[in-house]
Amino acid sequence: MTAARSPVCVLGGGLAGLSTSTFLKRAGVHHRLFEREAVAGGHAVTVEEQGFRFDRTGHLLHLRDPEMQALATSLLGADKYRKITRKSAIFSHGVYTRYPFQANTFGLPPEVAYECVSGFVAAHFAREQPPAENFEQYCLQHFGAGFSKHFMLPYNARLWGVPAREITSEWCQRFVPLPRLEDVLRGALGAAPPELGYNSSFWYPELGIGTFSEALAAGTAVELGKAAQRVDLSRRVLVLQDEEVPFDVLVSTIPLPALVRLLSDVPSAVAEAAARLRYTHLHYLDLGLAIPSSNPYHWIYVPEDKYPFYRVGCYSHFSEKLAPPGKSSLYVELADRRAPNLSRLLPQVVSGLGQLGLLKSERDIELCRVRTLDYAYVIYDHHYRAALDVITPFLDERGIVSTGRYGAWNYSSMEDALLMGRSAAKDAVALLGRAS
Repeated sequence: MTAARSPVCVLGGGLAGLSTSTFLKRAGVHHRLFEREAVAGGHAVTVEEQGFRFDRTGHLLHLRDPEMQALATSLLGADKYRKITRKSAIFSHGVYTRYPFQANTFGLPPEVAYECVSGFVAAHFAREQPPAENFEQYCLQHFGAGFSKHFMLPYNARLWGVPAREITSEWCQRFVPLPRLEDVLRGALGAAPPELGYNSSFWYPELGIGTFSEALAAGTAVELGKAAQRVDLSRRVLVLQDEEVPFDVLVSTIPLPALVRLLSDVPSAVAEAAARLRYTHLHYLDLGLAIPSSNPYHWIYVPEDKYPFYRVGCYSHFSEKLAPPGKSSLYVELADRRAPNLSRLLPQVVSGLGQLGLLKSERDIELCRVRTLDYAYVIYDHHYRAALDVITPFLDERGIVSTGRYGAWNYSSMEDALLMGRSAAKDAVALLGRAS
């Protein structure tokens, strides 16, 4: 069945797609928004089970743009958010230290602290070097050998699933805090340097991040359970399972490699570039605990590979309403990209969490679920920029706006997704104007 022409079609009902639809609606532009899943929100969803409410790991709103703050407030009301100051830490060498590791060595074994601080000082006063060719070089140049050895290289290898030399430093300027020499010296003496990093404070809906997505989706006409089968570029038709929708402008927020696979008549160079784009999936555990939380941290970074997880977060510290009274809940992000064998994995996780002081035994676990994010992090390897430089002009020339964390294929925050949706709506309006 061929449907009526839609001036704009939007693929993907995650935050970027929902934001695009919101701002197209404000601009008075007729459009249709398609989401293949049964619920909107992408990764920003919340599920409830046995009185616990679980997000898909930590999804927090770092809202700096006034319009995004106003949008969030209008969706749920200011009183439905927790305004939170970050409490995070690193667990290594058997002790907790403040985040970020590279500015807080106080409390580490003295020889480790000395190695980190002396390495930073040496790097700080080193003669100017050529730009780093990879993230490993970037860490050595900016943090020195000690910080690189004890945190930056092992932690990021666990996060990205590849060695640091395989990725560039293009992604990290915003997300990896660069301390001053003064900060490092203060942090070595326990003199509390200022909070560093983009995520030092955040908003969080009291009933889970999914309630934000639900409220955003309620203002759109998102069509759920509708997956694109093909995009006929020559006819400018979006093919779904049960209908064909002619369009003037296509906005895509689905993963960029998936979009390229949908397009008809794609040149081999574009298809090959898309095939070179790499990403990591993530396996994690949602744990409902029968005990209250015994530590103050929202999340904990774990760089040492003797632990099966690289980060642990406490949902119920974001909001006490995410767990029943007297109980707590965790997300445990696993370093191994292979499918988890829970019977073998759980004792290792329990042992590790016990060493972190988060529980005493497996009996403390009331509920355990294995979850997977098929797309977690875009890998900024040495093919990344060259591949995008082939794909992006091809899409631009055909009036296709690919946006959002996975549509633009970048490392970005939830607010970035909302901002990219706003920008995509403006781009779509401009393209419609040119077409007319």
